[in-house]
Amino acid sequence: MADEARKTLLEEIEERNCPGCNIDRFKQEQRGIPYIHLSFIWLVSLCTALPISSLFPYLYFMIRDFHVAEKEEDIGFYAGFVASSFMIGRALTSILWGKLADRYGRKPIILMATFSVIIFNTLFGLSTSFWFAISVRFLLGCVNCLLGVIRAYASEVVSEEYHALSLSVVSTSRGIGLIIGPAIGGYLAQPAKKYPNLFSQDSVFGRYYIYYTLQNALSIFSPELSYISLCYWGFHCMLVAACRGLEDQNTQSKPSLLRNRPLMAIIIVYCVFSLQEIAYSEIFSLWAVSDISYGGLSFSSQDVGQVLAISGLGLLLFQLMVYPPMEKSLGLLVVIRLSAVMLIPLLSCYPSIASLSGLTLHLVINCASILKNALSISLVTGLFILLNKAVPQSQRGAANGISMTAMSIFKSFGPAGGGILFSWAQKRQTATFLPGDDEMVFFVLNLVQLIGLILTFIPYISQNQ
Repeated sequence: MADEARKTLLEEIEERNCPGCNIDRFKQEQRGIPYIHLSFIWLVSLCTALPISSLFPYLYFMIRDFHVAEKEEDIGFYAGFVASSFMIGRALTSILWGKLADRYGRKPIILMATFSVIIFNTLFGLSTSFWFAISVRFLLGCVNCLLGVIRAYASEVVSEEYHALSLSVVSTSRGIGLIIGPAIGGYLAQPAKKYPNLFSQDSVFGRYYIYYTLQNALSIFSPELSYISLCYWGFHCMLVAACRGLEDQNTQSKPSLLRNRPLMAIIIVYCVFSLQEIAYSEIFSLWAVSDISYGGLSFSSQDVGQVLAISGLGLLLFQLMVYPPMEKSLGLLVVIRLSAVMLIPLLSCYPSIASLSGLTLHLVINCASILKNALSISLVTGLFILLNKAVPQSQRGAANGISMTAMSIFKSFGPAGGGILFSWAQKRQTATFLPGDDEMVFFVLNLVQLIGLILTFIPYISQNQ
């Protein structure tokens, strides 16, 4: 009897100190939509996306002010490498962060990464040279490991019926961050020029190397909130991190993720669409601010920010109100393929938008931008859900780490390739085939989109619906 009582007591202690057991018990006791967890997920996901895209509206002007480009047509070439350095850094560290999250828990990794983003994003705003900017962006990518970890966390803290909603929150907040980030950059870069009544040209904000500090300071406001909420809400997990490590040491060897064919197929498709998405993000901003003589829109960075801010509001409404019921009625693969198909004719219309002007131009570009981002996020959300269904809970951190590494490698080619493509297209204004910078770049974006659409028909993908 004494041995049985001792065994029961040890089991109770182990269950209390088992993070996975605590999560399972929480899901069983869960009633209704877990708003607190979803709010936390939304905030951290937003934090991951803001540093990625906030530089796009002003990157053109930042490179110009570094005086590294001999001609205006070469600015896109250098801009691509600054944007790509972030993805290279993230590609090198994502698997490591995923494994650490599986071993020691999700929240300690999120806590540390959020604090690091605050530091390096601020330093990027203080860049004084081209090489300093590249170096800081690379380090920012190395520590911005949040997306893979938060995706695993989002699929674990809610019951099965709320998986679509939880991962929709991840992709929505990420999509909004990718949109609001450029909006912040567009409105707050070069504050002495835009707001001379508030910031003197002779002040510190009038110096070219401080042009971009204000927007970076605001773009880390969300990470700071995340950091504070994590300290309050997630500190307990650090107390059980050591227990989690000991627990993992005693588990049996896990199957190789690289031999998980459905997982690898989903990652391949995700990588292709991610390449197209990040290339579009940079090309759109470069195209919008380029002169109308090159086929651009002659927008200011503030105009670009306005378009992206409106797109963010439309995306929020679509993803929270339209996507969950649409996914439930049509199914994941149908939504993914339908979104991929609709994006091709939409992107084909973009070069024609450059011929518009005035109010018509602003109305059409806003509508096109809202639709484009809604379709892209529908793709990403569906792939998130399929990816997490392809692996058990104990391997989701590592699986998302692998997907982040592969995606970051592809995305590192996106900005660099997009910048080079845009710079080359500007030099062929009189070409017979697809002249100007708009015709060629959107044609290439559609080719990548078509490849991604074809890959969605890989048989292994349908196994995880």
